[in-house]
Amino acid sequence: MGLVCRLLEERGIATTYVATGRDLTALVKPPRALFVNHPMGNNFGRPGDVATQTAILRMALGLIHSAEEGGVLVDYPTDWDEPFEFLPGGNRSAASAG
Repeated sequence: MGLVCRLLEERGIATTYVATGRDLTALVKPPRALFVNHPMGNNFGRPGDVATQTAILRMALGLIHSAEEGGVLVDYPTDWDEPFEFLPGGNRSAASAG
């Protein structure tokens, strides 16, 4: 997605990427990115959590005006309140068996 952001920026459309994968986002360097330490697929928080969703959206859109250089990566100031881990391929049974 970060590469798509770069292509859109080249065509004059401002973008901000809301990412849950900090390491990959840092490598791709989209023009502006907000890292949210949430499980994949929950970039804006839990379903129905309008306050968190609005706060993340406002911060992400604010980067369009506040970022002074390309490739900026900002951390959203909260974490997911339950433990989670990335399991490649969705292999939950292998993780719980070991």
